[in-house]
Amino acid sequence: MTDDVRLRRGRGALGFSFFVQGVAFALLVTRIPAIQDRYGISDGLLPAFLAAVPVLAGASSVATEHLVKRVPPSVVLRWAQPLVLLSLLGVGAGGQMWHVAVALGAFGLSVGALDASMNMLGVSLQRAYGRSIMLGFHAAYSFGGILGASAAWAGAHWELDLFVSYLPAVVVLLPLALLGSRRYVDGTAGQGESGEKGTGAGGFKLLLPLCLVMACAYIGDSTVANWSAKYLQDVLGSSEQMATVPYNVYMVTTLVGRAVGDLGVRRFGAAAVVRAGTLVAAAGFAVVAAAPGAWVGMLGFTLLGIGLCVIVPQTFAAAGRLFPGASDTAVARLNIFNYVGFLIGSPLVGAIGDAWSYRGAMLVPMALVLVTLFQARSFGSEGARYGVRHERRAGDRAVDVGRGGNEV
Repeated sequence: MTDDVRLRRGRGALGFSFFVQGVAFALLVTRIPAIQDRYGISDGLLPAFLAAVPVLAGASSVATEHLVKRVPPSVVLRWAQPLVLLSLLGVGAGGQMWHVAVALGAFGLSVGALDASMNMLGVSLQRAYGRSIMLGFHAAYSFGGILGASAAWAGAHWELDLFVSYLPAVVVLLPLALLGSRRYVDGTAGQGESGEKGTGAGGFKLLLPLCLVMACAYIGDSTVANWSAKYLQDVLGSSEQMATVPYNVYMVTTLVGRAVGDLGVRRFGAAAVVRAGTLVAAAGFAVVAAAPGAWVGMLGFTLLGIGLCVIVPQTFAAAGRLFPGASDTAVARLNIFNYVGFLIGSPLVGAIGDAWSYRGAMLVPMALVLVTLFQARSFGSEGARYGVRHERRAGDRAVDVGRGGNEV
């Protein structure tokens, strides 16, 4: 098997892994009210359950940083993904509160390892390709999220039991994920090559701007996920049915933006694309805050999807470029701030909304997202490629693997 074929297959397998994770996460978060009703979790206790998942995921991401020094990221991903799917099924299978506590704990621990190892492989594959492909992987995640949310809607519409609602996805996706895992491709970029920058005490300071960008991006994302429906209904006076639309619109525009975003990065460079996305996202929050009615609010959430979608994938990619000899460590540490942003975003907007106004609360994630403009230099000013040794093989032939086929 040639290297080109191996990389194409590895890219397809990893893209499918991102897709599966999108389905699983959407099935969990969109059925939270049903989970609460099934187990009798009070409104006061629910935030503790929800916070436990990202806290455990962050701890697992830290553990994965050390684990991949002993086993390749592909091995971690190969076993973490089935655990995510099985723990999702466990959430729907229990009958007592401790059952769901154990299942959500297992979900958090496995999803932290999954997210970290998945992005490690994405960064190393992008380095092997010598061009931007990270947005394509995250587009697959968005597509999975759309399908997962649609399946959750169908389960709620037909009043299916949680276990029955989750079972088809697990039965179909679990064996396919295990089969695809045989084609994962591990890179050599994260193995501490001699002479490359490491992520020790001094190196971690270089990573901090990207950590800040990641946290702010997820504060924006969690604001949309947790508050878009309430905002449209309570502040802008939409119907209950229409209030369910903004998040779907956000996910669709995220998918579209990520599907074409790699082309923009290859043409204009990562920093330019991230700056443009930041400005569009900030404009989206401003439109939402000032919207006179539901339809203008929908326009704001549409802009948010277009703007925010490019930031997270390019932040992971930038960490890989910044620490080419320790990219696995950099990605694992950066991944923690995914969960930091998720933990901060929803309570922050809720507290400001209750104390002041929800329109004013939307200006806070807007300001935080704009922080990215001041950190855009961390994404690099050079083009999307990675240097001659990664771009070329014999005869100065550019390594542009997969062009015209098997795109994620």
